[in-house]
Amino acid sequence: MSSQQSKRAFLKGLGGAAAITALAPSLPAAGSAIATRQPAGGLQNIASGALPISAAERKARIAKAQQLLRQQGLGALLLEPGSSMMYFTGIRWGRSERLTAVVIPAEGEMAVVTPFFEEPRARERMSFGDDVRPWHEHEDPFLRVKQIMADRGVADKPIGLEDSVRYFVVEGLKAQNVAIANGRAVVDGCRMFKSTHELQLMHTANAVTLGAYNHVWNTLEAGMTPADINALMRGAQAKLGGKGIWTMALLAEASAYPHGTGAPQSLKNGDVVLMDCGCNVEGYQSDISRTFVFGDASKRQREVWQTMRRGQDVAFAAAKVGAPAGAVDDAVRAYYESLGYGPDYKTPGLSHRTGHGIGMDGHERVNFVRGETTPLAPGMCFSNEPGIYIYGEFGIRLEDCLYMTEEGPAWFTEPPSSIDEPIGRVAAVPR
Repeated sequence: MSSQQSKRAFLKGLGGAAAITALAPSLPAAGSAIATRQPAGGLQNIASGALPISAAERKARIAKAQQLLRQQGLGALLLEPGSSMMYFTGIRWGRSERLTAVVIPAEGEMAVVTPFFEEPRARERMSFGDDVRPWHEHEDPFLRVKQIMADRGVADKPIGLEDSVRYFVVEGLKAQNVAIANGRAVVDGCRMFKSTHELQLMHTANAVTLGAYNHVWNTLEAGMTPADINALMRGAQAKLGGKGIWTMALLAEASAYPHGTGAPQSLKNGDVVLMDCGCNVEGYQSDISRTFVFGDASKRQREVWQTMRRGQDVAFAAAKVGAPAGAVDDAVRAYYESLGYGPDYKTPGLSHRTGHGIGMDGHERVNFVRGETTPLAPGMCFSNEPGIYIYGEFGIRLEDCLYMTEEGPAWFTEPPSSIDEPIGRVAAVPR
């Protein structure tokens, strides 16, 4: 692209800027292009206006979980530290060999079980509730869980565990003769369907990552290593307000392998640069992949890039409310196979699922994968990333996340349309 073309694109982006929004004051207007030549010094925090999830929202989530617990015939739900504990209670805690857990009973107030010396810190991190059951080092913490269930009148029912609960917890509950059951339906029944506020936080996180990509694309230099490029991307996302930042950069042949190789890499003219990066804003994730060509793209690179980009459109069109999530993957593979890729997961072609669920975790249930029968419904969020990988040559992956509305899918970020302008746009803020 000539400098004059870049200038015109930059001015076009400025001309589309809209009024400041309450969510993220510096976000571009819906549909406006990310400026193709944004100076490094222009990076500003666009996440400062993001509103955290309130205690009232978390209480409403617990109320919904309790309704699902009763429907499932469960007496309570046990949560270890992690994203689900954060989702329901706002308590941020690290896992250790000592049990700290939240118990959400089907009836009554939640309770926290934690070591005695951690009680002050636990209370400090609670934004609501006051039932904390401390245990001393010589005591069995699972007796506290059993007592909570008895106090809430649900001791005759199983306690539900989410998938990430560790086995020592299972053993401890069994030793106290507490019946256990799978609590996935309760957790997924809440977390899978995002509220407007959650969607707005994810939108901001995606805007941060897309803005950082623009900075990196305009800063690439010959001789850079993946570590150099990752450092650029981490720094840009941090300046734009992202937290929990992660990055991956793959060059040339390494881009043919979705998670790369350990072989040394150094950027040169004509190399494919495949990046997969993200961050969080108030605990909600972005996940965007972009594939650039440094210098002049070959005819083959252009053709594969454009085919993969069309694969995103095929997936988007197949994501209809009520359709099984697996139908999205089926549609993409049928399209690719019609062009001679695959079949199935074979390369050259798409060697992984078309997309994954996303929210507070970068990967959540459910996925755009063959055989997934869960029907698509408003509030569900997914990545859309039907990459094409050619071992020994290069890979192309564009990844943008979408969310389901009553009318169908909507983008958080709109994919780029050309390998020559490979950034894309920030979509409309969810309302």
